[in-house]
Amino acid sequence: MASISKIKDLGKEFPLNAVVKEVVGEDSSGQRIDNFLIKRLKGVPKSHIYRLLRSGQVRVNSKRIGADYHLDQGDTVRIPPVRRPPEVPKGTNKITKSRLISFEVLFQDESILAINKPAGVAVHGGSGVSFGVIEQLRARHPDWNFLELVHRLDRETSGVLLLAKKRPALVALHQQIREGLMEKRYLVLVKGRWCNPKQSVKMLLHKYVTASGERRVEVTSDEKMGMSSHTVFTLQKSWQDFCLLEAELKTGRTHQIRVHLSHLGFPVVGDDKYGDFALNKRLAKPTQKSGLGRMFLHALTAVVKHPVSGEQLRIEAPLANDLQKFLDRLDEDGGGTSDQVVQ
Repeated sequence: MASISKIKDLGKEFPLNAVVKEVVGEDSSGQRIDNFLIKRLKGVPKSHIYRLLRSGQVRVNSKRIGADYHLDQGDTVRIPPVRRPPEVPKGTNKITKSRLISFEVLFQDESILAINKPAGVAVHGGSGVSFGVIEQLRARHPDWNFLELVHRLDRETSGVLLLAKKRPALVALHQQIREGLMEKRYLVLVKGRWCNPKQSVKMLLHKYVTASGERRVEVTSDEKMGMSSHTVFTLQKSWQDFCLLEAELKTGRTHQIRVHLSHLGFPVVGDDKYGDFALNKRLAKPTQKSGLGRMFLHALTAVVKHPVSGEQLRIEAPLANDLQKFLDRLDEDGGGTSDQVVQ
């Protein structure tokens, strides 16, 4: 017999041999059905979830739906019996208090949260990372009924990271991203002498997976394979061998800034995927006076319209200490020229 359920996380309690019917609450209203199922059926391969949708085993209000169907509050979702992976022994997948990270909060209210993400912390678990930012925050705030990433930052990128504490806020902010209304600016240090005070870069980018399973992106001329990307770079300061740029994202493709700069011949300092590996190795040496042990890419500013009040929010994260110290050492070693002041 089917059961009516409002369980928040069916990943732990989903029965193996029974149909479950879940009534959609306010927090899931507006969510795509595929993402709804992926969150609830933790550990079930996505390919299997999409097969369930295509075959009609998953239904909403007794009707077949596609993977792109957006749920409404009050919808009844029929979830068929699903075989789950073996359960993880108790205590092996929990975040202890000693492992919790305290993130600097840049802005917070009932709808959204903005933190200053440190370098070296992934935004979510997976790919060898047990607990990312999202898992850390959920563990620290178990009373929050909803918390999702609005966008992502690479693991080695520091700076402004936005999260939504309510689904309507997440939907509204994603809409701003799709319409190009969210402003995101980064500081990035590159190898070489950048000449143009301001340069707009547009390229088609193709995402692929290497034989070892790593995500990579390349520039392509094939319009069928590539996705359009646009970054505006503004020169901030120059040294003999390096330049500091501000990068304004007009689109948000994977590794966009890094690939644009690498393709132009100005690799991001410390970039372990598209950078100058000999330079990176030299700078990472502990004995190197002006060393740098990670990628120089920092999410400096995000400007959004508040999803509830409509007020324009400008959220800034000061340049991370290790990056600022590296710039200070460049000044000490040879000085630099600048028309703008970097805060």
